[in-house]
Amino acid sequence: MSSRYHGVPTSQHTLPDGRVITHLRRRPLPRPEDLSQIADHVVAPGERLDVIAFQVLGDAEAAWRIADANGAVDPDELTATPGRRLRITLPYGVPGTGDGG
Repeated sequence: MSSRYHGVPTSQHTLPDGRVITHLRRRPLPRPEDLSQIADHVVAPGERLDVIAFQVLGDAEAAWRIADANGAVDPDELTATPGRRLRITLPYGVPGTGDGG
């Protein structure tokens, strides 16, 4: 499961001219406390979330997992304060977390 949209259903909208647009429905955000913590990371000055994700998860595009784990709506807020401790968790739905466990 490498996409934050894994398992999110699609919906269709018909425009006035008859064209049908298929789109993803809203992705519900998991509650951070429902995710199993596997590590933590202390933010260093100037760090970016994608770099942290690459360092701790092996995938820069998995920064969304760190945002979910810390309840962030704006991911940039997670690295704004050096010294902040970030939770690193398994994604929602993986056995041991949320509805997968």
